Amino acid sequence: MPKTSGRLLALLSLLQTRRDWPGTLLAERLDVSLRTVRRDVDRLRELGYPITAVKGPDGGYRLGAGTELPPLLFDDEQAVALTVALQIAATSLGDGTGEAAARALTTVRQVMPSRLRHRIDALRVTAVERPARPGTPIDGNVLVAISSAVRAREILRFDYGFESGDKPPRRVEPHHVVTWDGRWYLVAWDLDRSDWRTFRADRISLRIPNGPRFTPRELPGGDVVTFVTGRFRGADDGTIGWPCRGTVLLDLPAATVARYTRDGIVEELGSDRCRLTLGSWSWPGLAAAIARFDTEIEVVGPAELVDAFDQLARRLARTAAGPTSGGSS
Repeated sequence: MPKTSGRLLALLSLLQTRRDWPGTLLAERLDVSLRTVRRDVDRLRELGYPITAVKGPDGGYRLGAGTELPPLLFDDEQAVALTVALQIAATSLGDGTGEAAARALTTVRQVMPSRLRHRIDALRVTAVERPARPGTPIDGNVLVAISSAVRAREILRFDYGFESGDKPPRRVEPHHVVTWDGRWYLVAWDLDRSDWRTFRADRISLRIPNGPRFTPRELPGGDVVTFVTGRFRGADDGTIGWPCRGTVLLDLPAATVARYTRDGIVEELGSDRCRLTLGSWSWPGLAAAIARFDTEIEVVGPAELVDAFDQLARRLARTAAGPTSGGSS
C-alpha cells in the first residue's frame, strides 16, 4: 500500500476514536509535520469525509456527520462485533428491520478481509428461546420520529390502534423505544392516565407537531430492562409480549378452556370452574377474546378489563339494534 494511502487510513482511524483532535497531537501520532496533516485532511474531505476545523490555541479537527455515508474504517474487533450484531438482528427481527440487517450483513462481509471473513463464517449461534410471534411490519419513519422525541424529551401526540380520529389524541412523555417478542414498543408516561404505558409502535399514528419538552421521570424498577421484563413477563404466566393482561373466572372446566387457549394460563378451581389469565394488544381485544367462551364471566382484574367489557357490551348493543335511521354504519 502506498505510504500516503496508509497514512490517510491511519488518520481516519484516529479521527474516529475521539471527538476533537489537536493538529499537533495528530502530527505526533502519525510522525509527520503539521503541514502534512493539513494536506491529508484536505484529501479526506475530497473523498467525502466531513472533517471540520476546531478553533483553539493549537487548532484541531473533528470528524462530523455529512449528508452521505462515506466509507467507514473498522479495526478487527469492531468488524467482528458489527457482523455479529447484524447476524443477530437479521435472524431475530421478523420485520423490515431484520431484512435490512441481512442486506447490511452481506455488504459488510463482501468487503471484509479474508482473515476476518473466515472468523465470521465459523460463527454459528442458535438462540433457544420461547418461539416469538411473527414480526409485525413497522414504518421506519415512525421509529425515527419516536426515537427523536425520546432524545429531545418532547411530548408525543398520536392516535393509537383503532381509536377514532375524532377522539382526542394520546399525550405521552416518551422515554424508551424497545423490542420484545418480535415487536417494537414505546415506553412512555401517559399524561391523561397518570401512569406508565407500553404502546405498540406499529399501532401509533403520529400527530404533529410534538408537544413541549418535559423532565424525564424515573421508571419503576430503576431501568428499562427491569421495567419491560416485569411488565410483559409478569409472573411468567404465558401472556408474554402482550401490553394488556387480565384475569377472569369462568364457569367452564379448565380442560375445555385450555383446549382453546394458545397463550395464557388456566387454573382449575373445581370440576366446572377455572381461572384464566390472558393477554391481548388492547383491553377491548382482550374482552372480546374472553367473551368467546359461552359462559358466565367474573373479572378478577384489572379495572381496565372491566371497563373494556362495558365498552364491548355497548358496542354489541348498538350492533344488535341495527343501522340508524340515516342508514350509517
